[in-house]
Order: sequence, then C-alpha cells, then structure tokens
Amino acid sequence: MTRNPDTLADKAQADTAALEKINACPHEARTALLHLRELIFETAAESAEVTGFRETLKWGQPSYVTSSGSTMRIHWQPDTPDRCYLYCHCQTRLVETFRELYRDLFEFEGNRAIVLPISGEMPVGPLKHCISMALQYHRVKHLPMLGA
Repeated sequence: MTRNPDTLADKAQADTAALEKINACPHEARTALLHLRELIFETAAESAEVTGFRETLKWGQPSYVTSSGSTMRIHWQPDTPDRCYLYCHCQTRLVETFRELYRDLFEFEGNRAIVLPISGEMPVGPLKHCISMALQYHRVKHLPMLGA
C-alpha cells in the first residue's frame, strides 16, 4: 500500500530546530540537505510499514527517527564543503548493504555514512531505496541483504 504524500502531516512531525540547522548552512549545502530531507520525508510517506516517523535534532544534526527502523542523520561540515552526509547507526548492517548494492554509485564513510556531493544530481531512486531500508530496518534486519 502506497501512502499519499498529503497524509505525511499525519505521519511525520517536522522539527523547527532541525530545519533551522539546515537553513544555517551555505546556499549550496542547504539546497542539497533540503533535497535529502525531502527524499527522507517522501520515502516515509510512501511506505505503510514506516511507523512513528519524526524529525528531531540529535548530536546537533537533523535526525529522522522511526519506531520501525534505524535513526538517520544528515549533515554538512565546513571541512568538507563539497559534500554532505547521510548517517546511519554504525552497529547496523545498513551501510554495509548500501555498499554492496551501490558501491559504484556512492562514496561511503566507514560503516556509518553515504557521502554525497552537494552539487549535481543526487541518484534519487537508489537513495530512496537506501532510506527505505533504514526506515524499515527493524522489519528487514533478519533478511539477507535487508530484503533488497
């Protein structure tokens, strides 16, 4: 069952502090982070299996929490100004699985992040696939390749 994005308000709570953190970034980084945030919200809205979804600020970074999955965080930092990051919990198999599926498409930081350039097109389909696995992690963690 696919959810209508109009029902996102019923399912997700945006956080003012998280949005302020994104808006404080330089223009190009802000644009990339807002796009990544939009993909996370869209993916959550499209999945009937995602429950308890909300946006918050954790460790000073916009974070996306769900009772059905693993927390994700997005971040940009001045010492790597041309990149932004989609962090996942390092004790999950998420980044390991993303690397297996998309090693030729994404750059990774250890077992904790997908590293994305802030300029150019983001590969929307593969990113949403990764986001979906994270949002449903508790439901798919026992499956080979997280059910990919």
